Amino acid sequence: MFPNSSNLGRPPFPPKHQQQSNFFNKLPLNIPPTLLSHQQIIDAQFNFQNATALLSGNLATIPAVTPQPMTYGNGSPVHMSDAPMSFRGRKRLSEQSVPHDVKRQRFHSHRSETTVVNQAVPLPEERRYSFPGSIQSPLFRAHYIPDLTGCVPPLRDTLFPRPIETTLPVAKDKLSQQVLELFQACQQQTCDLNRKELCRTELQREIQRIFPQSRLFLVGSSLNGFGTRSSDGDLCLVVKEEPVNQKTEARHILSLVQKLFSTKLSSYIERPQLIRAKVPIVKFRDKVSCVEFDLNVNNVVGIRNTFLLRTYAYIENRVRPLVLVVKKWASFHDINDASRGTLSSYSLVLMVLHYLQTLPEPILPSLQKIYPECFDPTMQLHLVHQAPCTIPPYLSKNGSSLGDLLIGFFKYYATEFDWSHQMISVREAKAIPRPDGIEWRNKFICVEEPFDGTNTARAVHEKQKFDIIKGEFLKSWHVLRDKKDLNCVLPLRTTIQKR
Repeated sequence: MFPNSSNLGRPPFPPKHQQQSNFFNKLPLNIPPTLLSHQQIIDAQFNFQNATALLSGNLATIPAVTPQPMTYGNGSPVHMSDAPMSFRGRKRLSEQSVPHDVKRQRFHSHRSETTVVNQAVPLPEERRYSFPGSIQSPLFRAHYIPDLTGCVPPLRDTLFPRPIETTLPVAKDKLSQQVLELFQACQQQTCDLNRKELCRTELQREIQRIFPQSRLFLVGSSLNGFGTRSSDGDLCLVVKEEPVNQKTEARHILSLVQKLFSTKLSSYIERPQLIRAKVPIVKFRDKVSCVEFDLNVNNVVGIRNTFLLRTYAYIENRVRPLVLVVKKWASFHDINDASRGTLSSYSLVLMVLHYLQTLPEPILPSLQKIYPECFDPTMQLHLVHQAPCTIPPYLSKNGSSLGDLLIGFFKYYATEFDWSHQMISVREAKAIPRPDGIEWRNKFICVEEPFDGTNTARAVHEKQKFDIIKGEFLKSWHVLRDKKDLNCVLPLRTTIQKR
């Protein structure tokens, strides 16, 4: 664990017992447990004509990419929830557990939090959606925060916010136009989110037969503003408020979930695999939605990360396009896979945010410094979702184009950042000296997790992989500086086709 070191300007991390809440005791158990999707699915018109085909097991007749609301095998239709959807992570797995191709690094770090978020940003009554067996809780109205014009879009508007909130930057040069083209083609769409939510809803119902008071949350890039059309789904199963021992209790719970998936739910869940790691997961594929999922137990610290990243994603309109192109670039060059000793997507996002914070004229601030009350690490998690709704856009004096920023990003990490002595800190909005904790020793890349201070880039533990990563930054900087053509470092047509 990162030390509570005052010389780094870090507020002390509260003890685990102080981070707990009695939230479970305050909420009715049948409040729907999803964080609102990036947007309430206003235009979704569900077609149930394929239900018969699904029940008969004939999935071939149903389009794979169209989110057809359908029965998963029990005959009852799956309704979209108006409750909140949750958050995700990616964790590095231990060496002894599984083959390298299934080892991954969770979005958040190896510690577990104990509180749970179950509240949505409430909607006006006319925009609510039904949820089987749900009740209307006064909490929905009590915690409602009205829309603030020009602020970070509330959850219901995240994926396709109002035009005034999603105006893309003007692209006058070729490279900037290419970045925008890639972003518009590859960003996550409503239908992509619908498919994940349909699966989550059905799985929650089935899992609650085993763990009646559990809740299943969709987590991660699907909600933080940086999702793509090809993003996998990540699920967090919360079985209780208290901490879960990841080596024993979580593995036992997941073994029961895996058995459920491989028996009763085998008609639509395929290849369920229990990965025995520091934070164990069950990996599986949903044949109905054609989405790959990772499911963990009670690893819910990513809730805070999701809303922090979500806020960064929307307070400046150059952030999301730049992050997406960097993620696609890293994937193309095979340096975006923590299971193979390179960078996780979460680390890449933090690296982009850090770069934008450290420019001579910053494009992003430290939100945790400016709005400490919104990103208080001790805040009860059912309140965390409200923060983005109240934070206005950040008005930077830096008018750099997307193309110039992309070139500058590669140059910064190729020539300016001191990998040996510095740590990337989005919390501090600057590079800070490496701490002396055991987690940071003999690590080639140090990226501070904004809330718990762990190293999100700990997967990079081989010098060979580190040299490859640095080499890709250097080569891409040289090429883009000279050619100013994104195709020279990332083939656009192929990338869009694989979106």
